Amino acid sequence: MSKTQSTAIKGGGGGPKGRLLSLDILRGITIAGMILVNNPGSWGHIYAPLEHASWNGLTPTDLVFPFFMFIMGVSTYMSLRKYDFRLSGALLGKVVRRTIVIWFIGLAIAWFGLFLRGVLNEATLWEAMWNFDHIRILGVMPRLAICYGVGSITAVLVGQKKLPWVIAGMLVVYSVILLLGHGFEFSERNVISVVDHKVLGPDHMYADTIDGVRLKFDPEGLLSTLPSIAHMLIGFMCGALIMGTKDNRERIVRLFIVGTILTFSGFLLDFGLPINKKIWSPSFVLTTCGLASSFLALLIWIIDIKGHKRWCRFFESFGINPLFMYCLGAVLSIVIGAVKIGDTSIKGCIYRDMLMPLCGDDATLASLVFALLFVGVNWCVGYILYKKKIYIKI
Repeated sequence: MSKTQSTAIKGGGGGPKGRLLSLDILRGITIAGMILVNNPGSWGHIYAPLEHASWNGLTPTDLVFPFFMFIMGVSTYMSLRKYDFRLSGALLGKVVRRTIVIWFIGLAIAWFGLFLRGVLNEATLWEAMWNFDHIRILGVMPRLAICYGVGSITAVLVGQKKLPWVIAGMLVVYSVILLLGHGFEFSERNVISVVDHKVLGPDHMYADTIDGVRLKFDPEGLLSTLPSIAHMLIGFMCGALIMGTKDNRERIVRLFIVGTILTFSGFLLDFGLPINKKIWSPSFVLTTCGLASSFLALLIWIIDIKGHKRWCRFFESFGINPLFMYCLGAVLSIVIGAVKIGDTSIKGCIYRDMLMPLCGDDATLASLVFALLFVGVNWCVGYILYKKKIYIKI
C-alpha cells in the first residue's frame, strides 16, 4: 500500500507503505468507470446504465465523477496532515502548483482534440496549433483543479471545526441561487448558463441536447463549481473520520453513519431541489457523497478487514495512477476517433466492421463491448506501470 498525497499520481505493485488499499480500489473503480462511460462504441447506441440522466435523476453513470471528487477530498486530508493543516509557503506552493498543472493538462487535452482534427481536416500546422476559438475552457480536469485548490486553502484557513458550517453555507447559498435563477430549467435563462455565457462565451462551452432542444450548457460550469467545492470538502471531512482512528471497524461505523445520513438527506431534499448532476444540485452533492462514504466503508470491510484482495487487482492498476490513466483514456479516445482508415475513423472501423458482425448487428451490445475493450486497452498500460512500480506524480 502507498502513501500518496491528494492529487499526486502514483503507482506501483502494491504501492508504497501506509496507504489504505480500499481507497485505492474505490479510486480505481471510479477511474475505470469514467473511461467506460466516456467511450461507447456509438453515442447513438449507449448501453442504458452507462448513460447520464438526461436532466433530473440519477443513474450509475452519474456516480463516477462525484465519487472521484469525494475521494479527492479524502486524499487531500491525508496530504495536508504533514503540514499540520497550517498555511505555509510550502503548502501554498504545492497547492497552487498542482492546481495550475491539473488545469493546464485539462486545457491541453481539449486543445489536442482541436489540433488533431484540424490537421486531419487539412488545416495548416500553424492554423491547427493556434485554434483556440472554440476550445472548451472548463471540463473534468479544470473542475478537479479548482476544487482541489480552493478546497485545500479553505480547509486550512477555516479549520476543521468550522468547516461543516462552511459546507452547509455553500450549499444553502447555491440552493437560493438555483431557486431564484431558474436553475432547474434547461433553458437559456438558467442562471448557470447565463453566467457561463457572460464570462466564458458560448464558443468555449459544452453543447448539450435534451428532448430535442440544443443549448450551450456546461455541466462543469463556473457557478456549479461552488457546490463541487463543498462536495470535495465533505470528502475532506470523511478523511478526518478515517484518519481519526487506526481501527478499521471503527472507520466502517463512522463512514456508514455519515453515508446513511447524507444519502437520506439528499433523497429527502430531492423533493424540493431535484437531484441533477448537470447543475451539481445540493441534493446531488449529499446523495452521491453519502453513497461514496458507504461504498468506501463496504470496501474497507471486504478488503482491509476480510482480506479479499485478489478481485481488486484490476482496479488497483487504475487507482494507483488515477489522473494519468484518465488522461491516457482521453488522449487515446481522441486519436482513435480522429485518425481515419479510408473514410472511417479507427473507432468506427472497430465498432462497425468488427464488433457489429460479432454481436449479430446489435448496435447497443457492440457499443458496450467496444467500451469494455477500450477500458481493457487502458488497463494494459496501467498494469505495466503497476508491475514496474512506476509512479507518475504531478
